[in-house]
Amino acid sequence: MVFLEGSSGPPRKYEEYAYVLDYVPRGKSTTVRGREGIIITAIGEDRLTLLEVLGVPNTTFEIGERIYIGKEGRTKILSVLGKLEYAHISAAAQSELKNVVTTIVTNNEKRFVDYINHAQPLTPRIHALELIPGIGKTYMKAILDERERQKFAGFGDLQERVGLKEPAKQIISRILDEITGEVKVTLFVKK
Repeated sequence: MVFLEGSSGPPRKYEEYAYVLDYVPRGKSTTVRGREGIIITAIGEDRLTLLEVLGVPNTTFEIGERIYIGKEGRTKILSVLGKLEYAHISAAAQSELKNVVTTIVTNNEKRFVDYINHAQPLTPRIHALELIPGIGKTYMKAILDERERQKFAGFGDLQERVGLKEPAKQIISRILDEITGEVKVTLFVKK
């Protein structure tokens, strides 16, 4: 399916922000032939996809730094080169992933709690909530009953009302499984 300019197709979704997992000051792109410079491995804040990004020459980056990669008004980024597979990112980027995903989940608590407040069954037998580590049939039923009474306000509220230990950690674990390709169905990572 092709959408031409001016046609009414769904707009392509682009990341606005990403977090630096690793960078090479003088590197070669693995996604675009012939592109060289500051090659950054990053993870998108919204879609949680691994990205290869080209930095502006003579710019400095910090591991874990939140960078603007949106379409207009970039200051430190020349271009988003492409998506990366987990198996093709550096060991340093892989080891940084959990810290950065933890930051994203913590800083966007409302978004992940909203997911729990609105998650639906995937099939007649499996509910999306059951795919989150630590949530089996018992917790799922408790979550559904409680959110029916009142939506959860945050991770603390969820833990208090349902007894699910450290819900943020469970979500982080699920996201890491999705990024590494350990699971087939993705709840949080957009391909």
